[in-house]
Amino acid sequence: MDELLEKSLLYDFYGELLTEHQQAVYQSFVFDDMSLAEVAEEQGITRQGVHDLVKRCDKILQGYEEKLHLVSKFVSIKKKVTRIGELTELSDTGFSDDDFKRRLCDINKLTQDILEEL
Repeated sequence: MDELLEKSLLYDFYGELLTEHQQAVYQSFVFDDMSLAEVAEEQGITRQGVHDLVKRCDKILQGYEEKLHLVSKFVSIKKKVTRIGELTELSDTGFSDDDFKRRLCDINKLTQDILEEL
C-alpha cells in the first residue's frame, strides 16, 4: 500500500485518539505538506520536535492498528465488495447457466467472508 494512503487510513481511523496538538502537527506535516520548519514555526516548537512528534504519532497509529485491525478489515472488505460488484455486472455477450451459478456461489462466499470479518 502507498505510504501516504496508509498514513491517511490510519489517521482516518485512529486520528481522534491523538491529542489536539499531535493532530495539528501531524496534519500539517503529513497532509498539508508543510516542511518541518514551517510546522515548527506555526506550532512554536523546534524542527526536531516536529520530527519526533510525527514519528511518535506514526508509531501510536500503527500500534492501534496492530491491536484493533480496523484498517486491514476495511481494506479487505472494500476489495470483497468491489469483487461482488464485478460479479454482478452483466456482460453484453451474456453467460451460461453454469457461469451464473458460479457467480452466485462466488458472491455467497464473499458475503460470508465479509460477515465473518465484521
